[in-house]
Amino acid sequence: MSILATLIIGALAGWLGSEFYKGSGLGLIGNIVIGIIGSIVGSSLLGYLGVSLGSGWISDVLTGAIGAVVILFLFNLIFKK
Repeated sequence: MSILATLIIGALAGWLGSEFYKGSGLGLIGNIVIGIIGSIVGSSLLGYLGVSLGSGWISDVLTGAIGAVVILFLFNLIFKK
């Protein structure tokens, strides 16, 4: 996957995750970072549970969004405002 595609999918996944888990806005860079890290967490978590969302960019975005929601939940659990 190219770097541009990774950034776009990361931004979409981070934005989608932040829409599901309401909190303070992260901005474009924050969404990309949360989305990329969320993709790693989401694929590990779904792989551990034995769940497959299929292949393609839509499943990549959904997996990243699931991971982003998990990261945002843990982040807000640790750093309550």
